[in-house]
Amino acid sequence: GFSMSVYDVTSRSIYLRWPKFSGASSYRVTATPVNTVGQSFLAHFSDVSLKGTLTSLTPNTIYVIQAEAIDKNGIILSETQIMQSTAPDIPVIDQAYSKLSSSITVEWRAVPGATSYLLTARDGDSFIETTVTSSPGTVTGLKAATLYRITIRSINSGGRSQPSPSRKAKTVLAAPILSVSSPSCDSIAVTWKAVYMAAGLAVSLMRSDGLGRMLKENTTNTSLAFTNLDPGTLYTIKAYAWDANGLPGDDFTYNQRTSPKAPADVQVAFSSGSLRAIVSWMPTEGALTYSVIVSNRLLTLKCNSSSSSCVVPSLQCGSEYSVFVTAHNDAGSSKPTAAVSLKTIPCAPGSVSIEEDETGTLLVSWSSVNFSHYYVVFVKSDDGLEVYCNTSHTQCHFQSDCGFTYFISVFAYNKAGQSPLGDVFNYTTAPCCPSDFSTVFVSGDTLEVTWSPVRGAEMYETQAAAWAGVVLCNDTAPACTLSALQCNTQYNVTVYSFSEVRGSNKSCASKYVATAPCSPEIKNISKDTLSVISVYWQSNNDDATYIITARGEAGLWHCTSSGNSCTILNLPCGSIFSVSAIARSPAGESLPSYSVPLETAPCCPTDLTLTQVTQSVTNISWSVGMGAQTYATTLESPKGQAKCLTLQNYCLLGCITCGTNYTVSLKAISETGLTSSCTYQGYSSSACCPSGVKLYRLGNNGIRVHWRASEEVTSYNTDLYGSKGNFTCAPHSGLSHCDITEIPCGDVYTVVVTPATDKGLKLALCPKKIYS
Repeated sequence: GFSMSVYDVTSRSIYLRWPKFSGASSYRVTATPVNTVGQSFLAHFSDVSLKGTLTSLTPNTIYVIQAEAIDKNGIILSETQIMQSTAPDIPVIDQAYSKLSSSITVEWRAVPGATSYLLTARDGDSFIETTVTSSPGTVTGLKAATLYRITIRSINSGGRSQPSPSRKAKTVLAAPILSVSSPSCDSIAVTWKAVYMAAGLAVSLMRSDGLGRMLKENTTNTSLAFTNLDPGTLYTIKAYAWDANGLPGDDFTYNQRTSPKAPADVQVAFSSGSLRAIVSWMPTEGALTYSVIVSNRLLTLKCNSSSSSCVVPSLQCGSEYSVFVTAHNDAGSSKPTAAVSLKTIPCAPGSVSIEEDETGTLLVSWSSVNFSHYYVVFVKSDDGLEVYCNTSHTQCHFQSDCGFTYFISVFAYNKAGQSPLGDVFNYTTAPCCPSDFSTVFVSGDTLEVTWSPVRGAEMYETQAAAWAGVVLCNDTAPACTLSALQCNTQYNVTVYSFSEVRGSNKSCASKYVATAPCSPEIKNISKDTLSVISVYWQSNNDDATYIITARGEAGLWHCTSSGNSCTILNLPCGSIFSVSAIARSPAGESLPSYSVPLETAPCCPTDLTLTQVTQSVTNISWSVGMGAQTYATTLESPKGQAKCLTLQNYCLLGCITCGTNYTVSLKAISETGLTSSCTYQGYSSSACCPSGVKLYRLGNNGIRVHWRASEEVTSYNTDLYGSKGNFTCAPHSGLSHCDITEIPCGDVYTVVVTPATDKGLKLALCPKKIYS
């Protein structure tokens, strides 16, 4: 628990301390050199002192230091040991001197074992220390023209030696702080503040490029001027102060350029398109930048450049300016050049007006402008064609066409160029007139008007004027349909073109167009015969021909007339027709009239057949009659008539009188009640059968047949039909009986008495008798 430490070391001493050890009455310290032949050092210290110093040691030597805590009986209670080196030997200063106002340089002989040195410069109570590794060493951060006491210590790992004997040294004068300027292009002025402890000042000047000779001045003043220098040239100025002993202090070096000369050969060009001036000049020596001032009484513009030209924008048209150029560098500015006059382009002409006369000529006029020598007017049409007018007056004439938009620009000119673009005026002439329009009637009261599109027209207005009024049609397309026109009327048709800018062109030509005739109105149709009709209508057209048409499934039938009636012939029976009329004239054809239905009487059947069913019943049949729905047949004789009404094509007629001649007639009746009376060949009913037929037996194989004869019949035939044979008896005319003999017995016979006919036919309608 006993320890020891070193708190300072010098070249020949080591300073130790230790903590108090319990029971110890004294302490013994021994220092023995290591790796060196030399005596050991022994020192005793009481228990009151807890630190001690070992002196008379050898510099730059490593010692083993042992400390022992001893009680009052001389017994060692505890011990500790450390190793410590002494500092190197004390250096000796050979010389100390100052070359700069802020430092002193010290030279000395090297000390064995020293790894570095501590230099100390002391000025009264203040000091500055610097550690260096070898001689010479320099103490910096000092005050100029000040006397310092200089000491040095050697240092190794063990510690620092005692300070060397001091040596006095004084810092040199501080450098003067110069303020340099170039008041003109051939002079440089130098000023400075007074230097502490200075007896005088030396100032030299020379071109930095080494050309020319050096100028040097010694002075006790605080300012100096060098004249007759080269403009725009870089010079190096060097100055230092000396003290009363003539010892120079720090020097101060400064590079200063003389201000440039004014530029020469100033040229001004004007860019008319952008209202800017391009100013150029010959470069001047030493100039870094140039400034250009363009000014008049109302405006000042400035432009800076590092080259030999500059562009000054935003000039005003119609103005005169003065141009000045000044060169600049870090030393200052040259004098401005002599003024160069600049006249800008004229301003764009104003108060432009455009007028169009009836001959198709545009008159463009404007107000005059300052600085203008002449004017040019450009007129460009919207199809790309451009014309121009060059004049010293304030108006120009141009030929114009319909339907064009003209873009008009007016420029003024002088030697500087063309004026800026002013307002571009556009003037649109009236649209052209459609000159080739055609008219086509798409119906009796509707007229389609078409034309080729014309230049400048945005819309078209078509007018058809007549005594009845005006019909209008507006459209953007080159076609228009005029409807609801009056028939049989002559219209004056005009197509006007229209544009929103210029309105309507009212000078367009017109043409006359006549509408088609009015539709006739059928007033009456009369049926002259079954196949002939007469049609009557109301005529209200001029120079019109009327065509009447009967249209049906059977075909078409026509008649034509320029009056108010005509007759259609040969119409078929049993047909339904639609009768209409149209009017036709050179202007066209009217719409058909309203149709009037027409039905012809039904056709008579071509074939009619009568068949007698019984003595009093006859069957009559016929072929179908075209258009007939109902038939009425009649058999008529002086003795009376038989009638039949049917929907069929046959009929049974009763109450027929035998042996009578009848006239045959038939009526064909249509659905609407039209009737055709048809007459056919007469019909004769069959002869009357005898009445009261009685049979009388004439033996086993004979029979007499007796009858009552009718008034019309004079001769009869008797027929006997049986299974064993047929027998016939034909009595003489006027007789009313007949005998049949030699007939087989034991048979059943059918007996019929029929009137005899010229053709030998036997009537099958007479009644039969059975005889067994």
